[in-house]
Amino acid sequence: MSDDKGNVFYDGESARPKRVRRPSHFPNPNASMPTTVRSASPRASTARAPHADDLAEALDTAEAAESADSAESAEGGEEKLRSGIQSIEVGFRLLEVLTDEPRAMMLRDLAQRAGMSPAKAHRYLVSFMRLGMVAQDPLSGRYELGGFALQLGLARLARVDGVKLARIALAGLRDTLDITLGIAVWGNQGPTVVHWMESSHPAKASLKLGDVMPMLSSATGLLFAAYLPRSKTAPMIERELAGAQHYSYGSTPRTAQALEVALAQVREHGAARVEGMLLPTIHAFCTPVFDASGDLALGLIALGHEGAFDIEWNGVVDTALRTCAEKISYELGYSPTPR
Repeated sequence: MSDDKGNVFYDGESARPKRVRRPSHFPNPNASMPTTVRSASPRASTARAPHADDLAEALDTAEAAESADSAESAEGGEEKLRSGIQSIEVGFRLLEVLTDEPRAMMLRDLAQRAGMSPAKAHRYLVSFMRLGMVAQDPLSGRYELGGFALQLGLARLARVDGVKLARIALAGLRDTLDITLGIAVWGNQGPTVVHWMESSHPAKASLKLGDVMPMLSSATGLLFAAYLPRSKTAPMIERELAGAQHYSYGSTPRTAQALEVALAQVREHGAARVEGMLLPTIHAFCTPVFDASGDLALGLIALGHEGAFDIEWNGVVDTALRTCAEKISYELGYSPTPR
């Protein structure tokens, strides 16, 4: 049924809707309006209010869609996180320039070295100054690293372990070159082997952890003799020189003058090399790793059999060992140029 305004409802008797007039108002304020439906179809008799189950189903569907959107957003966020924040990487070019430059810098020079305009560099520098990473001289206007940069460096140095870094680096190098490698540090008796990695064809060097290497007839000993203060090495060197008068290994230095020539060669090449001095047919390199003070922290050892080991300067073994030592030195805070 429907009224004269087109409102349709079912009277419960006829199969088809009937038109009736609805009062314009209801005298009784508590009276309710008749339930109306919009459809003129006989199926209007089945119309009902939404059930709680229907609402729950709709909510579940909406929540599922929202969860899917959230998952996509999370994946997108992780992808952005992995890709990094480019502006931070750009700004750090300024910090790299200040790290390499021993003196405070003018804005134009700093910006030019970092490959950006002065205006762009200035915006980054303002933020870095707020964070303490950069400081500006109030008189000259020049920029240099700030106090927080020093705190970061000190915190890193307090946590770093040179031997641990070397062990990780040498593991990859051993797998790549398949050569025997080791690490030596200075102990109270002299240069001491603290780590050893055998290749798939071990060199018969009869070395083990804790062995103290000779100062004159091993690459390790010559390296430490060349880079440590003589006050530390003198007792061992004098003792071995005295014994060298009676016996020697190959081209082992027998006099103080010959030793100085050998040590000068070590410093010239930036590494020590021996060919069959300590053990016949066994060749070896020892390359220095320096700390933040520029002092010798440890030596990286590589050795192998004659004929199967590249003993040439700038050869495969020498180059790989130098690259490894330079990376570890950098991690320890060493810089080849004064800061």
